[in-house]
Amino acid sequence: MTGRSMIAAMLVAGATALYASAPRVAHAEVAPAVLHSRADVLALDDTLLGRSGKLRARFLPATQAREFERIQGALRAESPISGTQMRIASLRILPIVPFSFKVAGRMGLYRMGFWPGEKRTTRGVSYDNPLGFLEVTPGNQDVQVSEHFRLGDFVTKDQSTIWPKYVVLREALVDKLELVIDELHLMGYPVQHLQVMSGFRHPFYNAQGVGRGGRARESRHQYGDASDVFVDNDFDGNMDDLDGDGRVTLLDSDLIILAVERVEMAHPELSGGMGRYHATHAHGPFVHVDVRGTPARWGGA
Repeated sequence: MTGRSMIAAMLVAGATALYASAPRVAHAEVAPAVLHSRADVLALDDTLLGRSGKLRARFLPATQAREFERIQGALRAESPISGTQMRIASLRILPIVPFSFKVAGRMGLYRMGFWPGEKRTTRGVSYDNPLGFLEVTPGNQDVQVSEHFRLGDFVTKDQSTIWPKYVVLREALVDKLELVIDELHLMGYPVQHLQVMSGFRHPFYNAQGVGRGGRARESRHQYGDASDVFVDNDFDGNMDDLDGDGRVTLLDSDLIILAVERVEMAHPELSGGMGRYHATHAHGPFVHVDVRGTPARWGGA
């Protein structure tokens, strides 16, 4: 097998296919790749680091995780290797715990509830049950999944004393958020911190906010491909005054919307939903961003 065909096999396991709209496609099972030569190892390229080049972790089923780690070991043993190859060799591999391990709406003590696909036929493959979960512990919650984001940034905000927790998270979402940060930089708005106000929401938590003007019953947050975000460089918990007019308004969140639009134009495989949300007494303005695979807009976005 050539280096390029080996890459293709691994990408089906969770790199190129991570941009597909359906979670099932994103983590499809394939036969493990096989290394035949030094050239195979050194042929690994920056595709594995995402479109942004800033992914620092990959989420794979156990079989692919073991094979990827073996490939990384072989890569680390080679000399010399490029900076990109070193970054690939240092990628953190997080195994996906199968969805079938969830029993009676729980993963261990962690209550998650039931996905729509467990109760009825869903509207399409992108609403099928997730393949599985990433386990989050006090020891790994600070693992960088990309340059700007930690695993713990995407955890549902409930059950604070229960560990381990579990999260559904798609690499495509993390990659898109990194590209949005890059685009804001290009637009002249340096971003050191894009706050994830709400990342993954398991169905039990999501259901508590369903209702008129609230959360969608089939919210994309339940599928690990959506986040509500705002720029918060000063870590004060609110959207920053990006446009410099001395106020925090929807005009500031509109700059994020423009950046997302530009990212989707450059990377249509990362298309998805985007919503514009006003400030309330509890929070400032923010923007919903997802990678469902088809364009959707609301709230004036």
